[in-house]
Amino acid sequence: MPDTATTASAPSPDSPDSSASPSRLVVIVLFDGVDLLDVTGPPEVFSLALRETDEAAGYEVVLAAATLDPVTTGAGVRILPDVTFEEAARRGIDTLLVPGAVEVDEERRVHPLVDPRLVEWVRVLAARSHRITSVCVGAHLLAAAGLLDGKRATTHWSTAQQLAADHPAVKVDADPIFIREDNVWTGAGISACLDLSLALIADDLGEAVALRVARQLVMYLKRPSGQSQFSVPLTQVSTTRRIEDLRHHILRHIAEPLTVTALAEYAHVSDRHLTRLFKTDLGMTPHAYIESVRVEKARHALESSDATLERIASDCGFGTVDTLVRAFRRRLNTTPSEYRRGFRVPQLP
Repeated sequence: MPDTATTASAPSPDSPDSSASPSRLVVIVLFDGVDLLDVTGPPEVFSLALRETDEAAGYEVVLAAATLDPVTTGAGVRILPDVTFEEAARRGIDTLLVPGAVEVDEERRVHPLVDPRLVEWVRVLAARSHRITSVCVGAHLLAAAGLLDGKRATTHWSTAQQLAADHPAVKVDADPIFIREDNVWTGAGISACLDLSLALIADDLGEAVALRVARQLVMYLKRPSGQSQFSVPLTQVSTTRRIEDLRHHILRHIAEPLTVTALAEYAHVSDRHLTRLFKTDLGMTPHAYIESVRVEKARHALESSDATLERIASDCGFGTVDTLVRAFRRRLNTTPSEYRRGFRVPQLP
């Protein structure tokens, strides 16, 4: 990471502007190891807003780093900053966008990178900003700067537990695509930076402009902010062979009645012991896990087929459409029909 000691000390947030600011100056924080899409995705979205509004949007996107030296992203691509943090802090910033970076240990566990010098600059730049946003694990930088205290926030699902543990004052919700709390927006990872950027445009310029931009991107206008950011079965990691065997058994028999008693008999344990195993290993009851798997299977069917809701309800073990609808509302804050309209993948001729 570039050494911030090579730059002048951080200016006061009350320092006068040295140059006129556009109506919407977007400053993206740049540092070694940063996720490439977090940096390049939002400028693409904002540039389309300019095109769709004949430059009436007034967005100017600049990349700011500790120095003007090239920054190497996590993907190995080198990027040149436009301004230094010190220069950016002299301007009135409409939107500060803080991306993230991670390192992966030998056991493939993901850890967010939080450099104290970078955190200090984020704090300084945030004080000059009308709107503060983070993408993916950039939320860890906002939290370290004290900008998420008392607020509900999201981040990439793989680091959500660490964010909650490191910052108890933050109300971490790992499920939504993005969350807005006052002037602070946090987004999940990594492609969610596009959803977040569209939401910012809608907030600035209205839904009609955001819709035109979404069409240019071949995206839906927005996934609901309450939409789950991940696939349920993929995120639950079993630590015991018995639970892993039960998970595979559930997947193979998802269309059948799956009672706690039947599962306990399959695993040769008591009902109470089975519930204790699920809560200890997966953090939920057997019933909650089964419902999450059924919802996931139904999601895939809605995205990839024209099957009726009655057929999907039957194939996924819900039994009735009413039960399917209630599960979707509970888990995804939407209905199966609304989900299909938003996420149906067109079939090639």
